[in-house]
Amino acid sequence: MLSIIIVIISLFLDGLLTNYLPYLVNDLSLFTPLLTLISIFIIYPFYRKEERKYFIMLFIIGLIYDVLYTNLLFFNAVLFVGIGLLTKFIYKTFEINYLKILIYIPIIIVVYESSTALILLLFNIVPITFYRVLYKISHSLLLNIIYGEVLYLIIKILPKKWKKIKIN
Repeated sequence: MLSIIIVIISLFLDGLLTNYLPYLVNDLSLFTPLLTLISIFIIYPFYRKEERKYFIMLFIIGLIYDVLYTNLLFFNAVLFVGIGLLTKFIYKTFEINYLKILIYIPIIIVVYESSTALILLLFNIVPITFYRVLYKISHSLLLNIIYGEVLYLIIKILPKKWKKIKIN
């Protein structure tokens, strides 16, 4: 239940921040929010033994994200499940701790933005350039790394009865 609350808050914050922060090319903001994406990476340990529920939740959150923010039905639903597979691989292969989040969050952002750009380019939905992809990646790192670190810290200091998992 806590993980669903975290994702809903992240989804809400994504919408709120995109309304108040400039995030188009040539804007002066270094804060492009991908908070929902970061939250689905951070909450994986809640579903370590129930991976099927995790992927179903990712698909549903992706559909909600599509309806609210992109108007491309199933686009983010499929991308979020793909990011979930990458998240599963990272958590099963490597140890996650406070400092390693600094490495994994940029990897998740690069994979997501690159996949989005590749799909948009393949289906010729919107014109996209390599410069725009690099711009979006570079301008989304700061806010999302800070959010991931804060979220990880909050989950780590929660009482055990609330989280039912062990986070290193």
